[in-house]
Amino acid sequence: MVYSTLQRSQKVFAASRQAHKISAEVLERSPAEETVTSSFASFINCVRPEHLSEAVRHRSKRMILDSIGVGLVGSTTPVFDTALQYCQQLYASNAVSSVYGRKGLKLSPTLAAFVNGVATHSMDFDDTWHPATHPSGAVLPALLAASQMLPPSSKPNGLDFLLAFNVGIEVQGRLLRFSTEAHNIPKRFHPPSVVGTLGSAAAVAKLLSLSTTQCAHALAMAASLAGAPLANAATQAKPLHIGNATRLGFEAAFLAACGMEANPLILDDAPGCSGFSAFYSDYQPRPLPLPAHGHKFLLEKQDVAFKSFPAHLGMHWVVDAAKSVRNLLIHHYGFFSPSLIRAILLRIPVSKYINRPFPESEHQARHSFQFNASTALLDGEVGLSSFAEDRLHRPELLELLAKVLMEHPEDNIANFDKMYGEVALVLENSDVLTGRCDTFYGHWRKPLSRESLLMKFQSNASRMLQEDKVNAIIMAVDNLETLPDSSQLACSL
Repeated sequence: MVYSTLQRSQKVFAASRQAHKISAEVLERSPAEETVTSSFASFINCVRPEHLSEAVRHRSKRMILDSIGVGLVGSTTPVFDTALQYCQQLYASNAVSSVYGRKGLKLSPTLAAFVNGVATHSMDFDDTWHPATHPSGAVLPALLAASQMLPPSSKPNGLDFLLAFNVGIEVQGRLLRFSTEAHNIPKRFHPPSVVGTLGSAAAVAKLLSLSTTQCAHALAMAASLAGAPLANAATQAKPLHIGNATRLGFEAAFLAACGMEANPLILDDAPGCSGFSAFYSDYQPRPLPLPAHGHKFLLEKQDVAFKSFPAHLGMHWVVDAAKSVRNLLIHHYGFFSPSLIRAILLRIPVSKYINRPFPESEHQARHSFQFNASTALLDGEVGLSSFAEDRLHRPELLELLAKVLMEHPEDNIANFDKMYGEVALVLENSDVLTGRCDTFYGHWRKPLSRESLLMKFQSNASRMLQEDKVNAIIMAVDNLETLPDSSQLACSL
């Protein structure tokens, strides 16, 4: 039954895509009839490849490449193995979609989207945007799975894929900008579990060429499938937030294509309609203009941050500051030793879920200002191996952790666009050395060079793929606009 449903859906999607190519849907609503939700649905339906600027194409291809690399290295983790085992135990005769790092293994499209989303966030190594979310991981796995689901006669090309990816990113960014609360480091729920779910739904709806009405229903159903509390941050459950976002958004678009309906005012702040506003107390939505009205993608205005080591983004400020002050100490004494330090003062924003004095697991360590600063002081760097079990409880590291004190200056705001990291060492001779980072390398204000991005991708991807396969993915992403069949990208994983 599952497989026959897939076959019927493939025919529906194929017919929809063909109709979409013959004639774009004509919108004739008057301004009085337009709602915020309908404006988003119209945008998803009407946006075309020619609306993507060169800057948007360039930045989004960097995001796709980085996300694939992070997903591949993430497929080496225990949390990914657990998620994959769970999915393989489910009945799924329609196994057509590829899995990161498991050549030849196929799952049903939704389960492949789920496990690949888990892989992407299993190390907290994926890209981060402002307002705060992880944009690529919630969208790319859904598109990779969907591209393999469609029949040969209706495969989306690389340009279709690139456009759908940008639609998913744009929807997330627009929703986040409807709330002032969303601009700060989150306190209540993990943002990609909310906006990422709707972004996934929007991206898949675009790839499948759903009608404007179907796009609206897809967004509304995605809202009913969204949300995850921050209590599960720094646990093995956190990667499930991304896995669920990409999977459930996919399912929302799938259900809309099959005819299921939902509230057409889900994004509106309408009286008596507790829709998307349930997630943000200060939600103030605005219609999304059609591209013909001079639309500029948000990705053109602001790049994303790429991480140089697998941990919460906030850690990158304190690590750079710690490395800076470590160099000062070595210059001062000629060597580094924990015994030279009386106290370590971290001046950071207030954020409870990344304030973990003595982390007991790799996931807690990835969300610990104290651990990352102390590791950078001790080793001069933080990398993949820093979070291994045998590195967490080293005597020298524990000695440094016991010396850490925290300060929260009023001007250090819990906001990825405004925060800074400062590490001050009070030495045993009472001297004080200070290192500070306002913008780390990889932040959207200080983007990674192509060389650095490629080095990160190659390092991650080569753990699972041979060199020729790694280079083939780089070439495919670089030339995505000319790829005749976007499912070729998924098949290369």
